[in-house]
Amino acid sequence: MTIPPRRPLTLRDVSEASGVSEMTVSRVLRNKGDVSEATRAKVRAAAKKLGYVPNRIAGSLASSRVNLVAVIIPSLGNMVFPEVLSGISETLAGTGLQPVFGVTDYLPDTEERVLFEMLSWRPSGVIIAGLEHTEASRAMLMRAEIPVVEIMDSDGAPIDACVGISHRRAGREMAEAILREGYRRIGFLGTKMPADHRARKRFEGFTRHLARAGIEISDQEFYSGGSALKKGREMTEALLKRTPDLDFLYFSNDMIGAGGLLWLLEQGIDIPGQIGLAGFNGVELLDGLPRQLATMDACRREIGREAARIIAARCANPSEGGGERVELTPLIARGDTLRRH
Repeated sequence: MTIPPRRPLTLRDVSEASGVSEMTVSRVLRNKGDVSEATRAKVRAAAKKLGYVPNRIAGSLASSRVNLVAVIIPSLGNMVFPEVLSGISETLAGTGLQPVFGVTDYLPDTEERVLFEMLSWRPSGVIIAGLEHTEASRAMLMRAEIPVVEIMDSDGAPIDACVGISHRRAGREMAEAILREGYRRIGFLGTKMPADHRARKRFEGFTRHLARAGIEISDQEFYSGGSALKKGREMTEALLKRTPDLDFLYFSNDMIGAGGLLWLLEQGIDIPGQIGLAGFNGVELLDGLPRQLATMDACRREIGREAARIIAARCANPSEGGGERVELTPLIARGDTLRRH
């Protein structure tokens, strides 16, 4: 699919949308001059709705692009995104393109601000995590006139190109593997879903597959904050004190899963005979655990490489490409905690 060319927005567009002069628009967007607060609000609202981003490259370079690729991710606090960044950096090495990173902390308003700042420097491309964005962020990306690759997810409609996995499929396949081993009293432990859309989609795929087998989640425990071993221990203890007859725990990520595993081993609980466990992400850091946690590879490095490859190819041949969709296939690693039979 070829994406049609998009006309760059100008001060005149914002002027017409807000009903004030181009000079006033310029003053407001540069935060200069004596302009009433009501007019400032009107101009900013119009610019935001249009997706207008000022060009901070001055003079003769104003119509050019810099050799930067904006990479916008939710977090550097877990083990997932550094591998994505490594894949991007490896692939862009030698292309003349340099990645620059911004972090949103899973906050849509922060993503808007980071995206606005990065686009104002006219990068050659954008790699951004997820398919869900605010209307303002979508407008900026659609008007950017550069390759945009949304990563980590393929369950949805991308703005331009996307590279990722189907998280609903990942949840469904994990549910199928758990049921095949004979587990029926299943608990779920994970992050609160509104901010983490990919975890929500895995949960949806997981619970829907269980429902088709006539099984409901027996209990669940959610939390806000980063993924940590301590949090996994606390959540596992709380869940099993509340519902002690659970025979399987599905964690939304490996880090809290590892914490749960360590707590269960300290209690002398038979894993996977009495209770089975599984996480998500395939974090190599956890290979040294006393038991290998069942997990699913999220194809992190491959996602970074594919996204960077698309950006580099489109920058080398601007008239070619557009709308690329790459869906990678994660695989279940059964480890030592998903082998009842």
